[in-house]
Amino acid sequence: MHMPLLAKRFFVRLIPVVVVGYWLAAPRLALAETLVPGTGEQAAAVGDDFENPQWKFIFNSPKSSDDVDKETRSPLGFATNRRWFESGHRGQPDVLKRVATPEGGLAGSTGALLIRSLYTGVPNSPSGSTHQDDLVGNTKSGLGGVVPVSWKPSVVVRVFLPPWEQWEDRVGTSFALRANCKGSKPGKEGEIYWPGLFITRNAIDQYNKSSASLLVRGRESGHDYPVRKIETTGWWTLGLSFTPDGSVHYYGHPGVGDLTSEDHLASHYPYGFRCEVFQNYFFNVVSADNGRSWSTPWVIDDPTLYMANRPAA
Repeated sequence: MHMPLLAKRFFVRLIPVVVVGYWLAAPRLALAETLVPGTGEQAAAVGDDFENPQWKFIFNSPKSSDDVDKETRSPLGFATNRRWFESGHRGQPDVLKRVATPEGGLAGSTGALLIRSLYTGVPNSPSGSTHQDDLVGNTKSGLGGVVPVSWKPSVVVRVFLPPWEQWEDRVGTSFALRANCKGSKPGKEGEIYWPGLFITRNAIDQYNKSSASLLVRGRESGHDYPVRKIETTGWWTLGLSFTPDGSVHYYGHPGVGDLTSEDHLASHYPYGFRCEVFQNYFFNVVSADNGRSWSTPWVIDDPTLYMANRPAA
């Protein structure tokens, strides 16, 4: 279910008190090691700068919706540069289009990727409940396999947040940078799980002001929680990193500058898992899936995978 932006007055008044208190209480795991995303060697065969004017995605519609109706609908969609593919679980976003880089982006960038969806559940069958689509980075083919956390992988992306009036008229999660990981915990070995950083729109406050939040997924319990309020739109830089102790580290700041230790938001063993293998990264886009409301028009640029401890070939 989704909630309109103009929520009931009593609800709006409670939000700043409850959420801000939650931010102040957000725990940071005491770890022997953290890792700033962007540290080390760039994986040249993974990621994208979207500078090629001929960039194109082959949709192979109708897309998958296995998470809703158990239909994969092969063959899956893919980018012609083979760096992106459709998720067989949820399907690719309805719009994947190279666009001119919005103002204020990375120096020298002329192209970025617009990501947007209308039907995020079953194709052309609106459900009236929020669903999500996935765009998956092709890490395995680019590197010839998955990445053990001993290599200290990290991923960085620049995300353009459009002006508030262009956001979908819905309170809730709208976009995410996530990772496909394999990890273990007592009683569960080699399980797949999906940590990430989410952008969630908040209810308009009592001053008629719009805002969003960065949410971490997640705590050791698996629960999401907010770590930073977003009051300015435009470009933001997000990053995830993975260290040999099996923990996941979350970073972010406004602007397109490189991440630093000052941008550390949280560190966790999400769901209680110790990460062993980084398999790929992907982007979620979420909509109300009502057949009328398009998702917020998200734009990403230069998603890049780094490895700080990759063995010499």
